Amino acid sequence: MAIPGIDLNMLANAGFPAVSFEPGARIFAEGDKGDHMYVVRSGEVEITRDGKVVETLSPGGIFGEMALIDGSPRSATARAKTPCELAPINEKSFLFFVHETPYFAIAVMRTLAERLRRSVPRG
Repeated sequence: MAIPGIDLNMLANAGFPAVSFEPGARIFAEGDKGDHMYVVRSGEVEITRDGKVVETLSPGGIFGEMALIDGSPRSATARAKTPCELAPINEKSFLFFVHETPYFAIAVMRTLAERLRRSVPRG
């Protein structure tokens, strides 16, 4: 999910250079310690859980934010689906954005809410 109204260049220049991954490369694995979230600058990233794709992210999408919010290990695995460039955001920068850019916090919460709604079976 893209973050409307958020300048990707601002996020990409939050103190870390962009990182690139080739197709199939693992960005992080379920159970890893999470010290960054990521913004997709180009390409696509697949998020898998128990070997099943739960989401495919394109430019503007974010992932890995849950580990920064609650400090728990990664709940899923992220792999590059295509060649991709990501902007890593560490916890200090994440907290700065939440504090200084309220819409950023709302956008992250909306992303989490959308993912939660998709994961709950309708009955």
